[in-house]
Amino acid sequence: MITVVGTGTGAPLPPGVLAGARLVVGGRRHLDAVRLPEGAERVVLGPLAPALDTIEEYLGKGLPVTVLASGDPGFFGIVRVLAERFGADRLDVRPGVSSVAAAFARTGLTWDDAVVVSAHGRDPRTAVNVCRAHPKVAVLTGPGAGPAELGAALRHAFGTPPGTSPDGSVDGSGARVLVVASALGSPRERVERVTPAEAADRDWGPDVSVVLCLDEARTRAPGAVRTVAGGRAEPAGWALGEDEFAHRDSMITKFEVRALALARLGPRLGDLVWDVGAGSGSVAVECARLGAAVVAVEKAADGVERIAANARAHGVYVDVVWGRAPDALAGLPDPDAVFIGGGGAGLPAVVGACAARARRTVVVAMAALDRVPAARAALTGAGFSCDGVLLQSSRLAPLPGEVTRLAATNPVFLLWGTRTPLSDEGVAL
Repeated sequence: MITVVGTGTGAPLPPGVLAGARLVVGGRRHLDAVRLPEGAERVVLGPLAPALDTIEEYLGKGLPVTVLASGDPGFFGIVRVLAERFGADRLDVRPGVSSVAAAFARTGLTWDDAVVVSAHGRDPRTAVNVCRAHPKVAVLTGPGAGPAELGAALRHAFGTPPGTSPDGSVDGSGARVLVVASALGSPRERVERVTPAEAADRDWGPDVSVVLCLDEARTRAPGAVRTVAGGRAEPAGWALGEDEFAHRDSMITKFEVRALALARLGPRLGDLVWDVGAGSGSVAVECARLGAAVVAVEKAADGVERIAANARAHGVYVDVVWGRAPDALAGLPDPDAVFIGGGGAGLPAVVGACAARARRTVVVAMAALDRVPAARAALTGAGFSCDGVLLQSSRLAPLPGEVTRLAATNPVFLLWGTRTPLSDEGVAL
């Protein structure tokens, strides 16, 4: 039997939990904090494979093993690895208080509405994108993905809050604070509140337990009573009607087009989506409602303010960049998916610039027939497989005398390019 004990966030070990253990495995700080039974072997966790092999040797001899882990070892912890190797029926798990629960407790905040994401041993871009999109996030950190790296990525995203217009006025929404919790439960415990820029300029050392990323304007606002834990609830629907958005002279992606565009973009938690030539920001807002981080690029000054207003109205965050593509794209982080709603003679260059950096998909909406061949060529020239449709729809419209007619909407070409995955040898799969 393997007894897995959560420790390290202030709660004492359960009495007698080490009694009889012949092998005790854990991080150095956990092992140094306890008194091992007489004759017990101690294994300091580094690479997992040698430790797992040693555990298997002891189990093969019928000898009891104890594993010390941080907080709740079933929460992004070692329980998963142990269960996969030895079977869940051979584990006796004694959870402690997780670092996430402890950090939120120190700040006086509930966390049933928080998103928890691990950057430990993982690409930190997912954690960064979740922090961009959601007002209350806990990030489990690791080497190369700590407060400094998180702050460096976020200080650019929130350097200019949405609603910032070309005249420099700011509405103040979207600003983030990082709560860095280090050495939780120990005499060296520190819980510090810093801006992303301040976090980026510090060496935080090895003791960081967890980082909370908070939009305090929203996290401390009254909210509805929750019945399901996690971040934002899934939206009840998408492809919202045009009347759900402020827009100018019907310059908005119609909901029929938006429905198919969203299906091809596939926005989800941890993704970053660009909405280029965003106009009213209807696509940007819908992607944010589905959990993605979103950057909307718009060349019109009044459009920048309109996008921010639409995002606020729907309770989501959209990072709005005032500028003309492709030049405005230069300083942005690479996206997973891109929607291009603007047109003009420069469309092929915009499509090419987006396709060069998109990790998964580029979707282009066009009303002009003449633009289609060049946009398609830009996608295929960047190595994307390309498909598309001409969307034509007629909506029900009332006539006098309580009768109904069909009112045609303008036809729109929708192209989408999908990046072909490559094998390790660089060959298209």
